[in-house]
Amino acid sequence: MSVKERDPLTGHMTTGHEWNGITELNTRVPPPIWWFIGITHVWALVIWILLPTWPLVTTYTKGLLGLDQREEVEEKVVAANVARSDWADRIADLPVDEIRADPVLMSRVNDTAHALFGDNCAGCHGADAAGGPGFPSLVDSAWLWGGDADAIMETLRVGINSQHPDTHFGQMLAFGRDGMLSRDEIRAVAAYVQTLSDAGDVAAEGAAADDEATDAPDGAQLFADNCSSCHGEDGGGDTTLGAPDLTDDFWIYGGDEETLFQTVWGGRQGWMPTWEDRLSEVERKILATYILELGGKDAP
Repeated sequence: MSVKERDPLTGHMTTGHEWNGITELNTRVPPPIWWFIGITHVWALVIWILLPTWPLVTTYTKGLLGLDQREEVEEKVVAANVARSDWADRIADLPVDEIRADPVLMSRVNDTAHALFGDNCAGCHGADAAGGPGFPSLVDSAWLWGGDADAIMETLRVGINSQHPDTHFGQMLAFGRDGMLSRDEIRAVAAYVQTLSDAGDVAAEGAAADDEATDAPDGAQLFADNCSSCHGEDGGGDTTLGAPDLTDDFWIYGGDEETLFQTVWGGRQGWMPTWEDRLSEVERKILATYILELGGKDAP
């Protein structure tokens, strides 16, 4: 049962409740608080009347002032499209090599592509397009699905292992996890793959010497039996299959022996979304031109 008492220090009555000897004063809410609440409610009512506020079944209340930022944005988008239509139409009609030879067009391409790349590509490939573990660099000469303008535009359109019906599909089998090769065989393959590239020659020569001195599996034969159908007999790769070239010094996941072992053991399957629904054909062409320019590549 609550017992209200008068606090001897403040003269205010208590609420009558007590918690471990602690009581609460039953004081009035200060008038400024009521003023603040009243003003905010009046202001909210004024805003409801003057500005677009309440959603209805098929529309919304417009407000007495008739302000509509959506229409303003749409008007600005139309104006921007009109302003860019001249050079955008030229980009759509010209071959990529002619675009790259035109300083005025390339200025437009670089400005537009920088924003497009930052919004759509940099999250995976990096702001400098240099890639990282699992994400290919776009500024070198190694391309899984082809590095000419048409190939880049097609990859942007359909993606890799995406939901697009025409997507590039590429998957490396998990030779170890699925029991196709033993650990020793995978290490032999990894050592052999290192001999295919200049960067791995020194380390791989030592591994090859060790293999000759033991009964280690023949990495070259294992490669021919299990890997050459995609990567080619010489390891040069195949852009129609998305199989990387193993004879250069460009690696998506890493070219050291341990990383190669993990790649052969567990397989790899990269992914890139299709951009056909998000980027227009001209925007994809602008990006392809920009990427070629970043790497200093010659357009076909």
